[in-house]
Amino acid sequence: MPEQKPWDDATGSGAISGAGAGGGMDLAMDEGATLEKTPGGPEGTGPAGKPRSLWSDAWRDLRRNPVFIISGLVILFLVIISIWPSLIADQDPLDCDLAKAQEGSQPGHPFGFDGQGCDVYTRTVYGARTSVAVGVLSTVGVSLLGGVLGGLAGFFGGKWDAVLSRLTDVFFGIPVVLGGLVFLSVVTSSTIWPVIGFIVLLGWPQIARIARGSVITAKQNDYVQAARALGASNSRMMLRHIMPNAIAPVIVVATIALGTYISLEATLSYLGVGLKPPAVSWGIDISAASQYVRNAPHMLLWPAGALAVTVLAFIMLGDAVRDALDPKLR
Repeated sequence: MPEQKPWDDATGSGAISGAGAGGGMDLAMDEGATLEKTPGGPEGTGPAGKPRSLWSDAWRDLRRNPVFIISGLVILFLVIISIWPSLIADQDPLDCDLAKAQEGSQPGHPFGFDGQGCDVYTRTVYGARTSVAVGVLSTVGVSLLGGVLGGLAGFFGGKWDAVLSRLTDVFFGIPVVLGGLVFLSVVTSSTIWPVIGFIVLLGWPQIARIARGSVITAKQNDYVQAARALGASNSRMMLRHIMPNAIAPVIVVATIALGTYISLEATLSYLGVGLKPPAVSWGIDISAASQYVRNAPHMLLWPAGALAVTVLAFIMLGDAVRDALDPKLR
């Protein structure tokens, strides 16, 4: 047996150790390079390892939510036909022929005719313009009025907060339908503006309370106290620090309420105090069709179905936005 030399073990061990150390060093360098090339950081961070904001997280969740996608497509379709109803309806909604009153579906008139001989399909399409316009404009007015009043009351507190609280209690005590019957019964205009004004008048307290509570919560955060200590003005703190972090609940409530405002306009028009002919509205058509529901159910089916789908789409959209913006549901 050949004699083993002492430096053989040392050389072999050194070679193995060197290889192991070199391999570990190469592996560490490879891992470091891999991490540098990774476009996104750990969960909860953006492309450069920066933390994602609430809005970017919400948008990412919304894009993956089928409820948001479906409701968004329905609302997009409603908005398009509200702006350009002639894209899918080439007739005049006020062009009526009494000889065809209450007749069913015919070629070129898939939904049949109403009690005045008007094309139900055309009136259903043009009715979307009124409903969407009332819902969107009412929501904008309610959000602006309620958000400003509630935000100021929550920020300044004191007597302003007390006055707003008592004022909202008064408006919450007014029944909506009864208030509409009283308020709109003296209005003779057939435009949408009296209905929008009534909805804003009775709808702002809900948004005001949400905005007030959200502002009170946001102004107690450390970054707001730090801005105040550094001498930031009230307007700067409201616009730069509080409002971006307090507006999410207002958006959620306003989105859900939009569908409610559309159904409220239809209810008031059905009762005869909302929109009035010659305006085209789903509520007006439902009211007229209720007298012929046994003989001509198609007159009621199509405008009522369009109203139900529209309200459901906006409520689903509001639920999806709420789930995305509420950190407690993550």
